[in-house]
Amino acid sequence: MFDYKLLAALAAVVEQAGFERAAQVLGLSQSAVSQRIKLLEARVGQPVLVRATPPAPTEIGRRLLNHVQQVRLLERDLQGQVPELDEGGLPERLRIALNADSLATWWAAAVGEFCAQQRLLLDLLVEDQDVGLKRMRAGEVAACVCASERPVAGARALSLGAMRYRALASPAFIARHFPQGVTTTALAQAPAIVFGPDDQLQHRYLAALGVEGGFLHHLCPSSEGFVRLAEAGFGWGLMPELQVQAELARGSLQELLPARPLDIPLYWHHWRNGGELLGALTQHLQRHTATWLVAAPH
Repeated sequence: MFDYKLLAALAAVVEQAGFERAAQVLGLSQSAVSQRIKLLEARVGQPVLVRATPPAPTEIGRRLLNHVQQVRLLERDLQGQVPELDEGGLPERLRIALNADSLATWWAAAVGEFCAQQRLLLDLLVEDQDVGLKRMRAGEVAACVCASERPVAGARALSLGAMRYRALASPAFIARHFPQGVTTTALAQAPAIVFGPDDQLQHRYLAALGVEGGFLHHLCPSSEGFVRLAEAGFGWGLMPELQVQAELARGSLQELLPARPLDIPLYWHHWRNGGELLGALTQHLQRHTATWLVAAPH
């Protein structure tokens, strides 16, 4: 049988990115948390953590974390059926990995009412849409929104639709870098804005235009900052259509190639045995995301 105090220590260390914060969350000393991890490793016969900064789960650690995530959700269902088991009466917390552009646009409107009705608190981990699934694979989250269609073992994937991106820049930037109009050659030579090292949107866009290899770019790991840099003339970039309606209306941003939007499919990944709460959230998203997302390309 599992000792869930030991598994809770493992989950806290990974989720809080270290032993000190895990100890604070659990109300224990740091040495007590360390002892629980060591005892867990003794029982499974191998390390469950890579002692790095931050600590990372090993393969067996990931399996145990996945188990913990699902048990937490199933326990909530049981507490709803047997109220006497609910010791604290506090709102449920759900850890979800989410790409920054979804968080900046449709996510709040889509799930706000659901969270209020369910007394649900969210721990949101912001990841690029191309890599968010790694959080589920590591057992750190119960669900994620990402661009990967194939789910990890033990999970399901639901198509939500697609986020439409448009290549935009300020009028001054366009006048400076594209005096003869926007051409593939000129676009490849003009500085771009990239969200972060995992962001491949601009690379994908240029590749579709026949441009391969590297290009000049700023790094800006903020959806709001990305738009502000583009307005200030730092570079061109792909931005969610949902996010820049006001900027397009007042002309502070203009589209470079109006006939060439980029639609990025988004998928909701969730554990199969995630309980009623996760199932209800999945059904809610399935019903409501079409309000904001376009049909996914085939």
